Amino acid sequence: MEVRFASKNLEELECDAEATGGFSPAIVKAFRKRMQFIRAAPDERDFYAWKSLHFEKLEARPEQHSMRLNGQFRLIIELEIEEHTKTVVILGIEDYH
Repeated sequence: MEVRFASKNLEELECDAEATGGFSPAIVKAFRKRMQFIRAAPDERDFYAWKSLHFEKLEARPEQHSMRLNGQFRLIIELEIEEHTKTVVILGIEDYH
């Protein structure tokens, strides 16, 4: 899938080995692992199939979805679907506790 970032900080977090974005090393590692999975997935059905992601729509923000990074943090994304192109927009990492 195509990937786009809502902020430069999130893009750097994926690509720059020195970037932490203010998150713990465990969160950064989980984020990078999820990004590999997102880039390898042909479409969002793979997100639903991998049960440990807990991929779900957000009730308060129906156009957005979340997937688990760990027990506390979630990766917030939006899916953009145009004719033959699916893009995942990475919006942020949120603390759900």
